[in-house]
Amino acid sequence: MADPKKSLATNIPGNFFVDSTCIDCDTCRQLAPRTFADNGDYSSVYCQPETAEEVVAALQALVSCPTASIGTRDKTDPKPAIASLPLAIEEPVFYCGFNSEKSYGGNSFFIQHKSGNWLVDSPRFTAQLVKKFREMGGIKYVFLTHRDDVADAEQYAKEFGASRIIHSRDASAAPGAEIIFDGTEESELVPGFKLIPTPGHTAGHAVLLFDNKFLFTGDHLAFDREAKRLMAFRDYCWYSWPEQTKSMESLLKYSFEYVLAGHGDRVRLERKEMKAQLEQLVERMKLSKKDWPAA
Repeated sequence: MADPKKSLATNIPGNFFVDSTCIDCDTCRQLAPRTFADNGDYSSVYCQPETAEEVVAALQALVSCPTASIGTRDKTDPKPAIASLPLAIEEPVFYCGFNSEKSYGGNSFFIQHKSGNWLVDSPRFTAQLVKKFREMGGIKYVFLTHRDDVADAEQYAKEFGASRIIHSRDASAAPGAEIIFDGTEESELVPGFKLIPTPGHTAGHAVLLFDNKFLFTGDHLAFDREAKRLMAFRDYCWYSWPEQTKSMESLLKYSFEYVLAGHGDRVRLERKEMKAQLEQLVERMKLSKKDWPAA
């Protein structure tokens, strides 16, 4: 629970506040950008929510904060925000909320599908989400984009009898994972769900393309809300920047509308604009060749 005594000096006075346990994961800024802003090492409240919609968004950020660093001085009831999660992006795709500190606040997503529902990366294991997932038909597969965002995947798999899916090169992060895929080529475990290896951030990173529309990108690809363009995390490439550049370029053969990132903002663009931005990103990545680390 957030502590008013640890409230950051950068918070604007008012009901909502962020305390010094914040890890600057960006979750609150994605959910409630009119309330929370980046202040270097932390997020802080730069504008107190005024409308009912803004209050709910700020409360969604509060319950989704992985370190419980957001609080309200009047103990505003978070039940409306809890009831709103998972949050529909465009059905049948939902943002889970309840981000986990184990994955540094990484986003996770839920897909409803007639052949069985999918969880993409893992949120915190909470009774609220278990109840909601059960009401929505349970979970058949848990797709793990890479080793960093496994979080509570094993608990969700056990709870729902689901199969965890991960690339062999990151499989050590999910001992006992039920489905291990390999190689550098795409595979389609279930029609409409393409598993695409994208090494770079980690050796076994992979993305999931659902319905040729929704690309779940883990830590491979995201949207920069300030620059308003696609981006990749050069400073957080743990394995190989040249490999990430190559695998980013390989995504140009696909057509999709959504980038749903584990870290970084999510976005929907027209397909032509998405491809153009992806091409520009690849070129920017290639220009940084002088900084490439050894693979």
